Amino acid sequence: MEIEERERPKRRMRSKAERRGIVEETYQAGASVARVARRHGVNANQVFNWRRQYREGKLEVDPALPALVPVQVTAALAGRRESKPPASGSITGTIDIELGHARVRVIGRADADCVRAALEGLAR
Repeated sequence: MEIEERERPKRRMRSKAERRGIVEETYQAGASVARVARRHGVNANQVFNWRRQYREGKLEVDPALPALVPVQVTAALAGRRESKPPASGSITGTIDIELGHARVRVIGRADADCVRAALEGLAR
């Protein structure tokens, strides 16, 4: 009588960028860690471990590489134009930025250095 041995599936090593992307999917509204893990062929417990690493800032990608973030133009503001330039100090618009685990809303005139500092702090 011969016993057949089952082969173990080979483990796939994922880059920090891949792990970060999987984790960020789990933070989307209505997302299930188990479903996201299954879709990527990963054990849900591993994804929970990556989420902890993400919160601790251990899944940061090389800052020298350019980072692209998705931008969404809502229908309420699409195509809207100002008929005259806004007066100085008046509210000129709103910027909503979602970074997986946090949301930033800038209302009115935005100081570029202040927004950059806030985003860099949240990205850590």
